Amino acid sequence: MQILIGEARNILFFGKDMKMYCLSIALVVLTGASLTGCGSQAAQPGGATPVKAMKAIQQDTSLSYEYAGQVKGKNEVKVQPRVSGTILEKFVTGGQYVHAGQALYRIDSRQYESAVLSAQASLAQSEATLNNSQIDLQRDQELLASAAIAEQTVTTQQSTVQQNEAAADANRALVKKAQENLDDTVVYAPMDGRLDVNDVAVGTYASAGSTTLVTIGSINPVFVQFSISENEYLKFIALHQQNSMNKDVASVTIKLSDGKDYPITGSIAQIDRSLSENTGTLTVKASFDNPDNVLLPGMFARVKISGEIVPNAVLVPQRAVQQLLDKSFVIVVDGDNKSESRAVTLGEKVGSYYIIKDGIKADDTVVVEGLTKLQAGMDLNVTMVTPEELNLSMNS
Repeated sequence: MQILIGEARNILFFGKDMKMYCLSIALVVLTGASLTGCGSQAAQPGGATPVKAMKAIQQDTSLSYEYAGQVKGKNEVKVQPRVSGTILEKFVTGGQYVHAGQALYRIDSRQYESAVLSAQASLAQSEATLNNSQIDLQRDQELLASAAIAEQTVTTQQSTVQQNEAAADANRALVKKAQENLDDTVVYAPMDGRLDVNDVAVGTYASAGSTTLVTIGSINPVFVQFSISENEYLKFIALHQQNSMNKDVASVTIKLSDGKDYPITGSIAQIDRSLSENTGTLTVKASFDNPDNVLLPGMFARVKISGEIVPNAVLVPQRAVQQLLDKSFVIVVDGDNKSESRAVTLGEKVGSYYIIKDGIKADDTVVVEGLTKLQAGMDLNVTMVTPEELNLSMNS
């Protein structure tokens, strides 16, 4: 600017006309104005700041708690043979649904058939010996009645009969055992359920009590297992005691990994007897009916437990809450359509909302959009919106 002014003076001193002098002065003024406009960013245009706002909501609100869970089979059994032998036949395929008592495998039965025949032969021999000893005892008793033999002879024969009865009973038990072993060469499903795909092949040698032929798991109903903290457990117990007549308390729902809600509501079925020493949490299992076999063991599920009711809770959208360090603020529209910053105490999250414990009343209008450069005391051009327009929901 000084250079331009100097140039203007030089023009005057060198005898230029008044028109040129005025033109130089105008150039100086315009240049100064341009520099001032480029260097200042504090100036703001006039008029109210446009924002969107909505009324705070007050209503009885159901709280919910979410946990990471996993689907578990209610019953799972590793099927192992009771007798050893080579698998000769398989009646099922991996992944198949089976019923209790359905045949699964057949083990080579030849040695067990021989064992049955041998045991039966031994039993027949012992029964014949017993029969002969009983006939001898009857004859001796008749001779004793006529004083033809000594009483000691009869006593000895009675002892022989008892020994032969014991031998026959033992052989009879061996026959029963051999027959059971023979029957066990066909392996049956112990329960209804779906088979694991990792089953043994025909020709495999299976050892009694150690080789797992296949695993069967029940699929209806199923458990969803998750863990809760000690404080949450105490809260749920108190809630159950206060609302023992309300069947909707502590209802359990799950969301699957694809983000879709499972349509059937579950219920708490099992609670572990103690807290985990490592995590300090309590293992809980919720039971869910699974009629369409949608839930498979091992699947991830997001568990949601609801039931506690907060009466007359004041709610504002989460998007309306600003946080700075450990403080939370909400911008409200005052009676003069100016912005007012309110410090608030936040409660639990409920879907798209926060419960406000302190700082906001039910009739307050809170700003939900246009908060970026908004400061307290600014004039506002307010457009009221509804929760539906903002896609807000009470559900997570």
